[in-house]
Amino acid sequence: MRFMRLGEPGEEIPVVVDAEGRRLDLRPVTRDIDGRFLANGLPAAREDLESGALEPLEGAEAMRVGAPIARPTAVLCIGQNYAAHAAESDSPPPEVPILFFKHPNTVVGPYDDVAVPPGAERVDWEVELGVVIGRRARYLDSAQEALEHIAGYVTSNDVSEREYQTAHSGGQWSKGKCAETFNPVGPQLVTADEVDPQDLRLWSRVNGEPRQDSSTSDMIFTVAEIVRHLSRYTVLEPGDLINTGTPQGVALSGRFPYLRSGDVMEIGIDGLGEAQRQRLVGARL
Repeated sequence: MRFMRLGEPGEEIPVVVDAEGRRLDLRPVTRDIDGRFLANGLPAAREDLESGALEPLEGAEAMRVGAPIARPTAVLCIGQNYAAHAAESDSPPPEVPILFFKHPNTVVGPYDDVAVPPGAERVDWEVELGVVIGRRARYLDSAQEALEHIAGYVTSNDVSEREYQTAHSGGQWSKGKCAETFNPVGPQLVTADEVDPQDLRLWSRVNGEPRQDSSTSDMIFTVAEIVRHLSRYTVLEPGDLINTGTPQGVALSGRFPYLRSGDVMEIGIDGLGEAQRQRLVGARL
């Protein structure tokens, strides 16, 4: 199944996308695509979708596309999870997953503007496979068990400010990751039964020019290993978002200029819906 949330910020309506591409109103099943729904509501949504009980949402095509999950309780991120990206960052491949956090309020829609903080000079793009947790996960023992706790997958843009990340953070990274709007997500949440997370092409463009083009098969730590590993250190809740790392081709490499107001990012992952597109604007003061 494929889920979206449509409408203005804070007023999004949950929909499920059928085989014909129609956006069907999911409000008879749930108020939102949140942790409670992901943990308990997927069977009812599937039953209503297959039975034809859901009606198209009137005016859906004209509505803003929000993030396909309501604000998660946590956004957990894995750093340097592609060998080529670690190399372009002048770092050896990590021996264990590197964890940092983004504030949940960084999550915005896939076509919303991204705000450049005042004085920021090193804003960067990062296309990533996002993992959405569907069952409470704690102390998992195996990769298979980890996969059973995943509700689905999303396209995620881990926007970063590299000066804040490297020079302002005292050894941590989160200061460079937590500016408002710094995590566009979507447009769709695709349920885990439809996705092979280790065989997805992911790519990015800036102002129409190619930047990243890689595959999740090049991950150092697989999705299953990431979820299993994290569950040994923290309890993952339904609706939590995990960003699983970005491949080579970012501005940090020195091969491309950093982003400025007026630039346009496009990022996509094959099989997870249409590409994202964000325009960079100056943050309102």
